[in-house]
Amino acid sequence: MPSRIATIDIRIRTIQQLFNSLDATPFPDTDLDADAEEFILGWAMEFRSDAQLRIRIHVEQLSQDDQYVQHVETALHGFFTYRADVLRRRLHQLLGRGRVSMTIGLICLATSVAGANLIGQLGDTTLIFILRESLIIGGWVAMWRPLEILLYDWWPLRRERIVCERLARAPVELVVASKL
Repeated sequence: MPSRIATIDIRIRTIQQLFNSLDATPFPDTDLDADAEEFILGWAMEFRSDAQLRIRIHVEQLSQDDQYVQHVETALHGFFTYRADVLRRRLHQLLGRGRVSMTIGLICLATSVAGANLIGQLGDTTLIFILRESLIIGGWVAMWRPLEILLYDWWPLRRERIVCERLARAPVELVVASKL
């Protein structure tokens, strides 16, 4: 069964509105405008993962000799390829930090449990009970962030990276809009 086509429609006055005017990088390697990036990425993330993405840009003023018009698809693909690479590196760093944090957390947990067992051998008073339980709770609290990273924090980065990879392959269509 062929995948559905999901179209992201953008309405602008000129092609230059898509790109960051402060970026001194020569076109087509210029960054997208932050609002344009957020708009495109936001819509792309709303569509199903099996949908084939397509970007349709409705432009009020379109000149065929404009450098932006000739390279808009290349610029969009390059930008989202770059974003996917950045997200890939961030995900790799996050998972590395998660592994280091997990190692530290496990050492803290083991030390806390061992300390709690040692304190438990000192007697059966309320103070010893409180100290013992506090050490065990502290050990599990040390595991909180590593577990959060390895169980939950990586999902959004991975999803956004996949969407950027899909946008980097999405066909781009320019349409002259008669009225915005």
